[in-house]
Amino acid sequence: MKRAIFPGSFDPFTIGHYSIVRRGLSIFDEIVIGIGHNQSKKTLFSAEKRLEIIRSAFADEPRVKVLIYSSLTIDFAHEVEADFILRGLRTVADFEYERTIGDTNRILSGVETVILFTEAAYAHISSTVARELISYGKDISGFLPPNVRI
Repeated sequence: MKRAIFPGSFDPFTIGHYSIVRRGLSIFDEIVIGIGHNQSKKTLFSAEKRLEIIRSAFADEPRVKVLIYSSLTIDFAHEVEADFILRGLRTVADFEYERTIGDTNRILSGVETVILFTEAAYAHISSTVARELISYGKDISGFLPPNVRI
């Protein structure tokens, strides 16, 4: 079985994230979405709320699991017996960061990173922008997966 983790803070989980997971299911038998704790990020939604939102987005997909973790991503990958880390790229800046982290993860653990490019229609969407729009009371429903409301 080919299992991947899709790690992130997902605050909030956007349609771009959703698209990466849906497309990843054509490569992997199972994807475990890992809601990680990033000490450098101040989150808008609790980890439990993010878990609820993501689970509702994939309620129809038994090959997607959603868990919260507080360890290193590579340790989480080993914990759930994943051999791959799935990541999405929107920009060149994302590439530089993901390359460094992907190389480090592979060297330390043997876990490979697989990168999918964000669909062009979603490239402008980020959790950071979504959080800012929420803070100003704007409707972000167009940034969210189908059937997800915040």
